[in-house]
Amino acid sequence: MFKELYNYRQLLKSNVSKEIRGKYKGSFLGVLWSFVNPLLMTLVYAIVFPFILKSTQPHYVTFIVIAILPWTWFTTVISQGTNTIVVNGGIIKKVYFPREILPISIVTSGLINFLISCLIIAIFLICSGIGFSIYIIFLPIIVLIQYILLLGLIFITSAIDVYIRDAEYIIAFLVSMLFYGTPILYSSNLFPAKFSWLLKLNPLTTIIESYRNIFYYQTLPNLKELGIVFIISSIILVIGYKIFKKLEKGFAEEL
Repeated sequence: MFKELYNYRQLLKSNVSKEIRGKYKGSFLGVLWSFVNPLLMTLVYAIVFPFILKSTQPHYVTFIVIAILPWTWFTTVISQGTNTIVVNGGIIKKVYFPREILPISIVTSGLINFLISCLIIAIFLICSGIGFSIYIIFLPIIVLIQYILLLGLIFITSAIDVYIRDAEYIIAFLVSMLFYGTPILYSSNLFPAKFSWLLKLNPLTTIIESYRNIFYYQTLPNLKELGIVFIISSIILVIGYKIFKKLEKGFAEEL
């Protein structure tokens, strides 16, 4: 895989660039939507929770922003990545190239957008007076783990969607439900200890909490839990890639 990706590195690079530019092609704000979308979502939640649901979390807007941005990366990649093979069916039937370039391009372009939008986190940390800590050095590790998890999931969902076209709608529903099972609008500490393990079944719980630890709480992330999620994500990546390669043989016929 790595040899083929290296041989087609220019295609991968241009495809990532196309995904970033094409997403906002023709729009007035262009890539600024990477900032506007999460900010608008944050604004809605910041109004609903502190004033209507009486949330007492200090610096609540900053608290939400730190979780909304990685969640936006997750949902955007799942949404675009699931049907990437189907959308590019015309090219797949005409030209040979490593098919895994398509999912990799989606996840990588999402990564770049996420890193750009991290400027929002920096602004809120400064404006709220929280500032930065030495624990920010763990950011690349957390980002890498989320990247591995996303790539593994997209290998699976994009391959399945070719054979089961309803898959993207089912997955979209599951992701919308997962939103409430991930500590984005609330802290996982709100749950009693005997039920907290249910949240931990969701790998995104540990990932989101790790972002909050290094940015919001300015503490060391739970390295044990992060290590477990890394192992799980790596297993999902390996299994996902094997499923993708197995189903890849019938892509042209199904498309």
